[in-house]
Amino acid sequence: MAQEEGGSLPEVRARVRAAHGIPDLAQNLHFYDRWAPDYEQDVATLQYHAPRLAVDCLTQALPGPPHSALILDVACGTGLVAAECWDYRHEPLCLVLLQECREERHFRDQVRNPRGAHPKAERRGAEHENEEALAGCRTGNHRGGLVCLTTRTNSSNLQYKEALEATLDRMEQAGTWEGLVAWPVDRWELATSELEVVSGISAKDGFISGIVYLYRKRKATQVEEVRSSPQPPAGP
Repeated sequence: MAQEEGGSLPEVRARVRAAHGIPDLAQNLHFYDRWAPDYEQDVATLQYHAPRLAVDCLTQALPGPPHSALILDVACGTGLVAAECWDYRHEPLCLVLLQECREERHFRDQVRNPRGAHPKAERRGAEHENEEALAGCRTGNHRGGLVCLTTRTNSSNLQYKEALEATLDRMEQAGTWEGLVAWPVDRWELATSELEVVSGISAKDGFISGIVYLYRKRKATQVEEVRSSPQPPAGP
């Protein structure tokens, strides 16, 4: 596979469907390693907008000049978010999980995942995966720091989205995170199958939807205030 060529839309769609259907961790890692040289061209073919949308959302919320922000890009893939950050003069750190990073010049430093696996690849249930992955973001973030997450909202991803939102709700109720933005986006990327085109968007357009979440890690005093506030009575 040559990076400069990438794949046609049918080839890219087939590749994405194949990636989504691999249940075994070792096979998943191997698949993404082989895909890395073509990955950026393939997602460009799909008109994948999540990296730009995430950085736009995060940048608007960051206090101070862009170059002063310390950003950790977790599950950075080939570095698409880093390339977008560079346009805003951010210099992110990255945690490389499934793929070799092709945009190394955009990172201040790189860290390999010590466990050698993507949290979603463990296949122990979407809700458990969310808890594990978001706990890592919570631990690695400063008090008052921002956390930006994205996911698809097409029909085949609704179960994962609902589990993710349930986890986010629990973290907000516990007082550790504060929800700032939930930004739905209609034209997230081209669907990889006709079944993924949601109602209200014509098959001719062919785009699936997605969403950008922005949360802030609460400071210790804020957490205590939330925990000490009166709780609503339990239902019957």
